[in-house]
Amino acid sequence: MENINKNRLFIASCMALLVTSMTFAIRARLETVFGPEGVGLTLEQIGYAFGPAFYGFTIAMIIGGPLVDTLGIKKITWAAFIMHAIGIVWTIMAKDMTSLFTATLFVGIGNGLVEAALNPMIASMYPENKTKMLNRFHVWFPGGIAIGGILGWLVMDVAGLSWQIMVALLFIPLIIYAFLFFGQKFPVTERVQMGVSSSKMWSSLGKPLFIFMVFCMLLTAASELGTTQRIESLLKESGTVPLLVLVFINGIMAFGRAFAGKVIHRLQPSGMLLFSAIFTFIGLWLMTITSGAMTFAAAGVFAVGITFFWPTMLGFVAEYLPETGALGLSVMGGAGMFSVSIVLPIMGRLMDDGGTIEALRTMSILPAILIFAFIGLYVYMKKRNKTTT
Repeated sequence: MENINKNRLFIASCMALLVTSMTFAIRARLETVFGPEGVGLTLEQIGYAFGPAFYGFTIAMIIGGPLVDTLGIKKITWAAFIMHAIGIVWTIMAKDMTSLFTATLFVGIGNGLVEAALNPMIASMYPENKTKMLNRFHVWFPGGIAIGGILGWLVMDVAGLSWQIMVALLFIPLIIYAFLFFGQKFPVTERVQMGVSSSKMWSSLGKPLFIFMVFCMLLTAASELGTTQRIESLLKESGTVPLLVLVFINGIMAFGRAFAGKVIHRLQPSGMLLFSAIFTFIGLWLMTITSGAMTFAAAGVFAVGITFFWPTMLGFVAEYLPETGALGLSVMGGAGMFSVSIVLPIMGRLMDDGGTIEALRTMSILPAILIFAFIGLYVYMKKRNKTTT
């Protein structure tokens, strides 16, 4: 790690993730711009138009994962910058479902390349504190959604300015992360450091524990991002400002991830995941029976649940399955985003046909399954740790 400025690279990584996360908040606000009361798209059509943000993300991570090892972290990071820049400009010019779909695809690819390059970079720079530092890095996912949500509310709802100005704000963190990465030396991935062969990396993806974690990632990501991406429609009749509820949720998540170290030490990753599944399930059900100010209380419970899902899933794989390398982290992230691309139009149809309560109750099935899955994981890891000590 000689001649590598870890602090600068970490800050630059956080800014890159800030761009990624702000696109999620801004996309949530654009649902009303392009929806039935705006451009005129149905909620199901909106789901399809926003889908590329997630399967574009998936494609970028699956392709970018192995390329991080061969081409290097630096080249994948700059590819992310180019995709982000194109996607932001295209979004500003979007006028219909096709142009919105295309813009969202470029943004999704950029977001996926950010995760494909920077998750393994952070795991490589901080080998003794992977889960802790990945949680700190991912503070900027909910943090960015909170920032994007507040800016969207201020620009459109308070100042009454155009949605294009809201989208253009993404150029600020985009330029900052380009400046911070410029001229820096990047580390190699942990798999390259360990000397793990490509064949061993690929074979490790077939381990039962890894397959189990991929399955769980499908459900954790859909529970978290499927819900928050459709927050405008889900809470439009709750008597609240949905975008402020989104800010509230992500504020709690950012705070929790910033201080994740002590929680990780006490619960261990498998215990954190079980804790998260329980609170996510309770939070989703509470949102079906609350309104007005109490919606924030229900959303708070939900936020506590989803806070540690994404970074802890990645941290678990980085700690207990390091031989899967950057590809393993990319498969995990890609699987999560792919599941969201599937669930968004399904949620749209549920809301079109049965209403928001029906959609929330259906979504609560996912964390209910995870509770049982993570009980099994917790028991398995306890037995495994005993045999290795």
